[in-house]
Amino acid sequence: MSLCLILLAAGDSKRLKSNLPKPFILVNNKTIIEHSLRILKLNKKIRKIILVFNKKHKKKIDQIKNNDLIKITGGKTRKVSTLKGLLVAKKLKFSKVLIHDAARANLSDKLLKNIINKLSSNKAVVPYIKVKDTIKYKRNIVQNKKRENYMLTQTPQGFDLKDILNLHKKYKNTDFTDDASLFVREKRKIKFINGEEENFKITNNKDLKLFKKIKSGITSYGIGFDIHKLERGRKLYLGGIKIPYHSGLKGHSDGDVIIHALIDGLLGACKSKDIGTLFSNKSSKFKNIRSIKLLKKVLDLIGVKGYEINNIDINVIAERPKINKHRNKIINSISKLCNISEKQINIKGKTAEKLGLIGKEKAIASEVITSVIKYD
Repeated sequence: MSLCLILLAAGDSKRLKSNLPKPFILVNNKTIIEHSLRILKLNKKIRKIILVFNKKHKKKIDQIKNNDLIKITGGKTRKVSTLKGLLVAKKLKFSKVLIHDAARANLSDKLLKNIINKLSSNKAVVPYIKVKDTIKYKRNIVQNKKRENYMLTQTPQGFDLKDILNLHKKYKNTDFTDDASLFVREKRKIKFINGEEENFKITNNKDLKLFKKIKSGITSYGIGFDIHKLERGRKLYLGGIKIPYHSGLKGHSDGDVIIHALIDGLLGACKSKDIGTLFSNKSSKFKNIRSIKLLKKVLDLIGVKGYEINNIDINVIAERPKINKHRNKIINSISKLCNISEKQINIKGKTAEKLGLIGKEKAIASEVITSVIKYD
């Protein structure tokens, strides 16, 4: 099946009563939208994410750099925003769609995978949690209700794209608060699966405080180091970008010492061995590979384990080329690769005071210290 996800972030956050729009509140250096995107982007079955945002927040949305995102403006209501997203998904010829509220920023990889797996053989898949409290219904009189007969639905909700799009068009003048309501109206089959209490929606300040507490996590640190000889005629890559220079770094891959040191720093912080263990220089499949491809594999690995990058501090030890000249471009490159803010990255150029191979302009080295946060 071809699957995309619509991420709804076009609300006005009135119930939160915050000066800053809810999707852009920072929690551990990431906006709530970015927390939502983190787990979604780890699932390779989701081919595209359609981010639906409030046009008033365009400048803030533009700061989220991600090539896999399709950004569109939403409407005045959730249903209008969802319909706009569905029409884009149809245009892109997807067959299945997940619809998720960005305010449910604590979605687990386990729940996401379960929904996707069930969607392959069902027209609609909806997670829910059971009602714990005693329910009473008050109108003219108070009535007791059996809580066993009630459920609280969550997102993401998965659907056959053609079916849910047709229902949205049919009921475009009808009020509803989630997309599963349309299947219920039509008495169509829904595959209900167990949701998770942790997959709560951030609606008010109490919810936000709980989310901040969950995302406080445990911080750990790692250090990475790499050095390679320079060789004339080779391309020089540092921090994922090509640097104009007469020599490049000799290595089994492209020799990018910054990326190699960064990988080892991240692996060390996440207690996951080292770059040589994961990507052996005896393997032909890594011969001349771009180091950024290795970094992407490592980012997926630590992401699945529940780690997020908090900070990256880089030293580059070289006589030439002068790193400060390329500093901003390297920071921008690493920011995009790691999907973190440029404010979380620092880079410094050092020399070896004419000592050794580096001092004689025959090698370049890099050392990187990283800090990561692990969430329970």
